[in-house]
Amino acid sequence: MGKINRLPSDLANQIAAGEVVERPASIVKELVENAIDAGATRVAVHIELGGKKQVRVDDDGEGMDPDDARLAIERHATSKIRRADDLAAIATMGFRGEALPSIASVSHFALRTRARGQQSGTDIRVNGGTIASIAEVGAPEGTRVEVNDVFYNLPARRKFLKSDGAESAQVSRVVTQLALAHPAIGFTLTSGPRTVLQCPPSVSMRDRLFQLYGDRADLLEVRKEAAGIHLTGYVAALAEQGPTRGPQNVFVNRRIVKDRTIAHAIIDAYSMASIKERSPEVHLFIEMPPDAVDVNVHPTKAEVRFREQSLVHEVVRRAVMDALGQGGVPQLQLRPETMAAPPAANAPLPGIVGSGVYPNRWIPDLVRLKADSESLAPREPLAPLIKPMIPLGQFRDTFIIAIDDEGVAIIDQHVAHERVLFERVMERLTTGRLESQRLLIPMIVDVSVAEHDSLTARAAELQQFGFDIESFGGSSLKVTAVPALLDVNDSTAALLALAHDLEGLDRGAKIQDALQRIAATTACHAAVKANYPLSYEKMTHILEELRATAYSTVCPHGRPVMLRLTRREIEKNFERI
Repeated sequence: MGKINRLPSDLANQIAAGEVVERPASIVKELVENAIDAGATRVAVHIELGGKKQVRVDDDGEGMDPDDARLAIERHATSKIRRADDLAAIATMGFRGEALPSIASVSHFALRTRARGQQSGTDIRVNGGTIASIAEVGAPEGTRVEVNDVFYNLPARRKFLKSDGAESAQVSRVVTQLALAHPAIGFTLTSGPRTVLQCPPSVSMRDRLFQLYGDRADLLEVRKEAAGIHLTGYVAALAEQGPTRGPQNVFVNRRIVKDRTIAHAIIDAYSMASIKERSPEVHLFIEMPPDAVDVNVHPTKAEVRFREQSLVHEVVRRAVMDALGQGGVPQLQLRPETMAAPPAANAPLPGIVGSGVYPNRWIPDLVRLKADSESLAPREPLAPLIKPMIPLGQFRDTFIIAIDDEGVAIIDQHVAHERVLFERVMERLTTGRLESQRLLIPMIVDVSVAEHDSLTARAAELQQFGFDIESFGGSSLKVTAVPALLDVNDSTAALLALAHDLEGLDRGAKIQDALQRIAATTACHAAVKANYPLSYEKMTHILEELRATAYSTVCPHGRPVMLRLTRREIEKNFERI
């Protein structure tokens, strides 16, 4: 007797279901995508016990006539493709013709549908892949699919489902993503007696984002069109001080996808401004011709393949970089002091000046103030959210206090100067190497074995920055040259910091990553320190140089450069508006 047997159809269907139906959220995704393809304007999702007991999806789409309803639960039956050529340009959410029969094979399944203009509807019941009944019924136009007791006939699969709460969270995430991608459709999600999500149809992506996530002034708008690719959406600002991880929703032609090319482009854009590791909140919508992307590479359609992968990477990277360069500055809010009314002021004595500007160590005289103000004539900056600012002085010799037409800014002098030096260093590296100063007496630096190996492995990159190092026995290093930016004492501290930074860098990382880490550490040690008095000229110089940077809101390590107290906030608290 031969070893190869033909599988029974019910077992084959259950195996196929494993590719499509991973959990209740997979069922919700497939059913809602069918509703969207059917032209629904409203979709209602209901679940019980995280979807394990029941998933129900109602839509007001075009519905199906009796013949189509019967075919819909058969394998490889679909209205969305007819010939092989259609696979090269898929414009619908679903197309495989496997979802309904796969779901029906592992549940108690009910389909009730009525086509637009028909007098009656069709009700079909399926238990574990076997049709139990087909009947003509009264039904509203549209379709209802009810899935009960998922995996009831596959206890081994059901055992691997998570808790009710965990499965509910996955359903909520899927419905949120689908609602975000289709703002013109109204969505409702209920779990038992509780309404989890309710979004009426909206006219714009911004409105839908507000419905789902609330007011998000911290997100930056992304908008770019190039080479037939239209990209819109929102990304987290560099200066955002919230968690370094956030939801990442990426859509290609309104289909939610997980794509390494796009994910790498996003991280690459953020890494151009900061070496801070983060997985930022992102909501990106990419539209391109259907024949430029292959969506038929994954059973659940979660992955795609681009015809021109490098082009997509560059468009996404540039779009996110442009948005980050326009990022705003974190705003402060005043909290008015509740104090007793001060005693009435005495009338000024004759001959005493009641108000005015007096010389101090930052502004020696009014003539100089006027000259310096005129020298701050507007120039076209790379980051036009940073306007020309006039420094007023320092707070605790650490923060520069400055003003412009829009309010008061508090700038961390060290972080601001670090950003300026970082971009200057990276720019100089494109034309060669940094200036170096030879040491008359070489320095001997003792480090750990791991740090020794990290530094010597990157000796070539360090040389570009002006460091000349070589092994000096054991775990010691001999340093014969240091960057001209640094003095000798700072050079030792910088090397020790670099050893730590580079040790944490993956050995397979690109040279660009190593260069950025070295540049960030070098800039940090070369920048003016906290508790360091600055003259008016030095403060002005830092602010003007900051205006010319591409990313002026954070330092390369991700710390905020400045905080802003807006004119509106000031006027509101003084009850002028």
